[in-house]
Amino acid sequence: MNLGANDLMIIVPAFVAGLLVLATHVPLGAQVLKRGIVFIDLAIAQIAALGVIVAGMADLDQGLLVQLAAGAAAVLGAFLLTWTEKRWPEVQEAQIGVLFVLAATGSLLLLAHNPHGGEHLRDLLAGQILWVRYEQLPVPAIGTIVIALGILFREKLGRLGFYLLFALAVTISVQLVGVYLVFASLIIPSLGVRNYPERRRLPLAYLAGIGGYVAGLLISMVFDLPSGALIVWCLTLLAIAMYAMGPRNDKLGKHGV
Repeated sequence: MNLGANDLMIIVPAFVAGLLVLATHVPLGAQVLKRGIVFIDLAIAQIAALGVIVAGMADLDQGLLVQLAAGAAAVLGAFLLTWTEKRWPEVQEAQIGVLFVLAATGSLLLLAHNPHGGEHLRDLLAGQILWVRYEQLPVPAIGTIVIALGILFREKLGRLGFYLLFALAVTISVQLVGVYLVFASLIIPSLGVRNYPERRRLPLAYLAGIGGYVAGLLISMVFDLPSGALIVWCLTLLAIAMYAMGPRNDKLGKHGV
C-alpha cells in the first residue's frame, strides 16, 4: 500500500496527540526513573481507566464528565500513593504494583457482564490513537501547558504535588492513546538515554519519542496493523538503538560530564 496525501492527513491529529503526550511524559519519565517508581504511570493510568469504566456504567456519556471521572479516580490514586509513600516508603514500588493489579482486576469485574466489555477494555488499554480528531485536542493541549508549567516548578510542589501533577498528565493522555502507550511514552525514551550526559538526555528522549510515534503511525497505515502496539515497538527499538550508540559508562550519564 502506498500512502497518499489523504492517508497522511488522517494521521496528523494522531501525531499531534502523540506530541502532547510526549511533551509531559518525557520529563516526568526522567523523574520517575530518578525516584525509582517506574510503575507509577501504569498504576495511575489503570486507575484513570477504571474511572472511565465507572463513568460509563453510570451513563455519563458526555466527554467532560468522563474526563472528570477519570481525573477524580487518578487524583484519589495519587493521594493514596502519597500516603503509602509516607507510611511504608521502603516498599513503595510493591504497593504501586498492587494498586495496578487491583485497578486492572476491578475493571475486569465491572465489565464482566457488559456485552461490549472486552472491546471497551481493549480500547482503554491499547488506545485508538489513529482515530483521534482535532476536536479532541484543545482540552489536552491546555492541560499540557498547565502540566508543563508545573514540571518547571516541580521542586516546590513536594511529594503530593508531584503525584497530583502525574495524575493530571495521565488522565489527559490515557483517553487519547491508551494505557500501554501512556506507560511506553513515559518510560521507554528516558530509559534509552539514561547513560547520556544530563544536558543531552531530554532532547534525545524527545527525539526517540517523536521518531517512535512517526514510524509507528506510518507503518500501521501501510500494513493495517494496530497503531498503539506498533508505536510501543518502534519506541522500544529506537530507544535500544539510542542506548547502543550512547556512552558505556553509567557514571558519565549520572553526573552529566
